[in-house]
Amino acid sequence: MDLKGSQIVIETIIEQGTKVVFGYPGGTVLDIYDAVYQAEADDRLVHVLTADEQGAAYAADGYARATGEVGVAIATSGPGSTNLVTGVATAQLDSIPVVFITGNVSTSLIGKDSFQEVDITGITEPITKHNFLVTDPSKLADTIREAFRIAKSGRPGPVLVDIPKNIQQTVLPFEPGPVVEPFESPRCKQRKLDKAAALIAEAERPYIYIGGGAVAAGAGPKILELAERMDAAVGSSLMGMSEVPTGHPRFLGMEGMHGTYTATKALDACDLLLTLGARFSDRATGDTDAYCTDARIIHVDIDRAEVDKNIEVDLGIGGTLTEAVDGLLERVAPAEHPAWWDRIHELQAAYDAQVQANYPAGVLTPDKVIAEVAKHTDAATPIVTDVGQHQMWVAQYYPFEQHRTFISSGGLGTMGYGLGAAIGAACGTGQRTVLFTGDGSFGMDLNELATVATWNLPIVVVVMNNGVLGMVRQWQHIFYDERYSSTTLRRATDFPKLAEAFGVRGLAVRTLDELAPVMAEAFSSLSPVVVDVAIDKDEFVLPMLPPGGTFEQLIVDKEGL
Repeated sequence: MDLKGSQIVIETIIEQGTKVVFGYPGGTVLDIYDAVYQAEADDRLVHVLTADEQGAAYAADGYARATGEVGVAIATSGPGSTNLVTGVATAQLDSIPVVFITGNVSTSLIGKDSFQEVDITGITEPITKHNFLVTDPSKLADTIREAFRIAKSGRPGPVLVDIPKNIQQTVLPFEPGPVVEPFESPRCKQRKLDKAAALIAEAERPYIYIGGGAVAAGAGPKILELAERMDAAVGSSLMGMSEVPTGHPRFLGMEGMHGTYTATKALDACDLLLTLGARFSDRATGDTDAYCTDARIIHVDIDRAEVDKNIEVDLGIGGTLTEAVDGLLERVAPAEHPAWWDRIHELQAAYDAQVQANYPAGVLTPDKVIAEVAKHTDAATPIVTDVGQHQMWVAQYYPFEQHRTFISSGGLGTMGYGLGAAIGAACGTGQRTVLFTGDGSFGMDLNELATVATWNLPIVVVVMNNGVLGMVRQWQHIFYDERYSSTTLRRATDFPKLAEAFGVRGLAVRTLDELAPVMAEAFSSLSPVVVDVAIDKDEFVLPMLPPGGTFEQLIVDKEGL
């Protein structure tokens, strides 16, 4: 059949399994939006109009993280496409499969500084897995299919397809195709799995460290099976959270700069570190010269370029986590390490005492807010965060039970990400979704409350409001002799009233006694709610590893600050 290029765009993304797309119309995508209109009329696609293109990018990202499917966002040329850039980089740094579709001026106008012309493929080349400028209409459908294939193959990531207006208006034949399969992943070398099993057999203090690659692979149950076989502890990077239930007795929590004391100290004390799908970022390692110096390190990653990039390891294995873990389960004999677990239990007792000291009873503190929210959620509830202190508190204290329920910007650390991502997660899962944010992060993208209200999305926004840019202020307190330059906000914004102005219910918590009844009210229906929770500006995220420091320098309480 003959279709316009714009219709081919929409038919192809539907063909590839897309059910929901996020975006914002404009001049160079009018033809695409005309095709969206028809697809919506036929109930074959849902388009969510966000408040701006940045929100669309974050929503497509949150959709992908929550569902494991490829997210899709559409934007016009010029400022529309450049508004996507932070969202594109967010997806790239966390390896999230998103296809971004942008319009551009007609090919005859490219390079002439035309109205709203920008070289978006040039701009995004360093922050995409791949990108395309379509200049041949006959290749349009196959280019979009290739974008989906690249986005979900191997180490996932964002792909951008830029389509000039005249390409969208060209009429040409279209033949539907199948859902594309990912490229074949590299296979683990069997001799390396043999060597890994031998190293594991020699270990007395084994530790499994998981990252975002474990989430992408859905490898949590097999990892726990391997941990049982090895009698190993399990810790996680920020991006690996929720892949293993936090209540599992082998799971020690997140490790690194703001990881739990137990997880970080146990990692430092292990003699065998099996790393699965984590890339040893600076926030996780501190001083790389002092990182796990007494341990043999095995690193499994689907992206072989990550092996030996930040930390030199004893054994690097390129391949899928599923194949690697299955191969180790075939090779590793059951073991017991009672002395190792005695040490871990000592560390856990010390950590529990530190939490009690840092967050005393009778005071409205972050851990109590998170615990109260958790009473009203279930295992399937997507938990989204913005970036800052609240993000770390959620990673430390929220009781995650199910795969893909922690949604947060890790690598780029994008403040303002949360509300758009919560929209995507709610649309993708159909579940009530919780966003934990801070007053600083929330102020960056609260315009998306308009989207939340329009769609009556079941999102509960919990604003941990301390009147400051908490994480930056914490660094100023420790490293800049309490010179709080531009981190005290002095804003008079009334978040509950602002929410009401957008058409969203607004509530406030000012004391510990108000916490339980207000949260019960917030979760009493599936309508969207913003809950403004006052916390003290001097609440700090602890433990804290000084940047570039060693695990021996871990700050565990306010006296250490």
